[in-house]
Amino acid sequence: MYEPITYQHWAIKLTPKAVPALATSTVLILGRIWNANGAEHSTGNAALMTVLALGAAAAGGLASAGRSGDAALAGTAFALSGGLALAGVAGYADGLSLPLLLWALATTVAYSLANRYWRTDRRESLAHDRHTAARREEHAHIERVEILRAHTQIEVAREASTYATALAEAMTTRAMLPGFDPEALTRAGLPSGPTK
Repeated sequence: MYEPITYQHWAIKLTPKAVPALATSTVLILGRIWNANGAEHSTGNAALMTVLALGAAAAGGLASAGRSGDAALAGTAFALSGGLALAGVAGYADGLSLPLLLWALATTVAYSLANRYWRTDRRESLAHDRHTAARREEHAHIERVEILRAHTQIEVAREASTYATALAEAMTTRAMLPGFDPEALTRAGLPSGPTK
């Protein structure tokens, strides 16, 4: 009947909201580290990242093809493709302006895609909470009705017991009265009661 009170720390609630920014920032940082270690203007490294990004994009396209495609797999493949493209640009580019621009774009896209899933999750969570609350109210109502019924049955049984005790005492007292004739009661159609 009573729901336990739970408290979540604000950091736990905020963590899922920070994941897209952390992911794109990590890719940017790793790409710039790769750039500092010799990837800048390396045609082989640029070709490798291009092939990997195109392969991940193709895998995402295959995963999302058809009506029964797995959306999570397609989203993961497309995110991997974007991450590889961002890492390739961050590793290959001379300055920091192009990688930062792509990082901002990738972060915006990641948040727009994640927001759709967060909205769906919030809707499902609210629907579940409403359904649970309705079921709790229904069960609480049934419980209250059953408690009232049980109390009524107890009161009826108690009153019946009191009435039976009083009737037995009255019949015993009536049988002890002088001049009591049980046959007269039987002739009148009344219960005779206990005999001496």
